[in-house]
Amino acid sequence: MPIIKSAKKDLRQNKKRRLENLKVKNKMKDQIKKLKSFISEGKKKEAQEILNQTYKAIDKAAKKRVIKKNTAARKKSKLSKMINKIENR
Repeated sequence: MPIIKSAKKDLRQNKKRRLENLKVKNKMKDQIKKLKSFISEGKKKEAQEILNQTYKAIDKAAKKRVIKKNTAARKKSKLSKMINKIENR
């Protein structure tokens, strides 16, 4: 446990930030899971409807620096490729 006053404050701030970051990250992960479930079932129309919401969640996570910018771009690209493959089947 911190002894110095500023270290105590830093610990409090870190706890708050961690909780907020976890909320953003979990929301993003939930959206991705939902989208992947539609993709695995072969429901292209539903997947495309949820794609915008998923992009929004990923972009918010990147904006708040929960994930890096390139990671967000990679995730979005991968998901769109998965949706495009549905059509080929």
